Amino acid sequence: MPNISFRSANVTRDRRTEHLRAMRSRFFLAGITLALAAAVGVVAQQAGVVAPPGVHPISGRRFAQVMGAAGAAWLDRPERIEEEQPDRALDVLKIPKGGVVADVGAGSGYFTVKLADRVGPTGKVYAADIQPEMLRLLGLRLTRDRISNVTPVQGDVDNPRLPAAALDLVLMVDVYHEFSAPQTMLRHLRDALKPDGRLVLLEYRKEDPSIPIREDHKMSVAEAKLEVEAEGFTLSQVNESLPRQHILVFTKR
Repeated sequence: MPNISFRSANVTRDRRTEHLRAMRSRFFLAGITLALAAAVGVVAQQAGVVAPPGVHPISGRRFAQVMGAAGAAWLDRPERIEEEQPDRALDVLKIPKGGVVADVGAGSGYFTVKLADRVGPTGKVYAADIQPEMLRLLGLRLTRDRISNVTPVQGDVDNPRLPAAALDLVLMVDVYHEFSAPQTMLRHLRDALKPDGRLVLLEYRKEDPSIPIREDHKMSVAEAKLEVEAEGFTLSQVNESLPRQHILVFTKR
C-alpha cells in the first residue's frame, strides 16, 4: 500500500519550493524595475524633462518635454516665417538699440541673431540654454555670421544663470511651457531684470484647438497669468496679432 502521507509531504515541499522561487523571481524583477526607473528619472530630471517634487506648475498643467538638439533643424524651418512671423513679434516689442536682453531657451540661435541685430553693436544679448549641444550649434552660427554682441550661457533647469538686475528684456519663444521648475525659474528671471524690465512669452494659443501643435506645447493666457504673476509680475500686455501665438508681456511688481 503506498505511503500517502510521505507522498503528500513531498508534494507540499515541492509546492513550497516553487512558491519561494517565484517570490524570489518577482522580487528580483521588481528590484531591476525600480533601479531602472530611478536611473531614468535622474537622467530625465537632468535633461529638464522631469520636475523635482513640489515644483510642478501651479496651474495644474503638464509641462512638455524639452526639444533636443536633434530637432534644431525644425527651429530653422523656412515655414516659421509664415507660421510665426518672428520679425513682426519683435516689432511689437520695440526693442531699443543699446538694450541688454536675454534669449532664454535660445536653442541654436534663431531668435538670438535677430535680437543681436535689434540691439546693435552697443547692446548685448545673453543666449541661455540648458543643452550644451544647442549652445555648440549657437556658437557655430555666431562665428559664421560674425556676431560679437552675444554671450552664450549654460543654464540649469531651475536657474538661467543670468546676471542680476542687468536686463531690459527677457524673451522666451515657445520655451516656457517646457520648464520643469517654472516657479523657481521665474524667481531667477525676475532677479535678472532691471526694475522696469519686461518678461515676454511667445506661446502657441491653447485656446485655439485648430492650431496644429500638441496640447502640452501650448499655453492659455490664464495659465501663463496665474503662474507668472505668482512670482511678482503683472501681465501688462496681451497681443494676439501673430497667426498662432500669444505675445504676453509681463512687468515687475
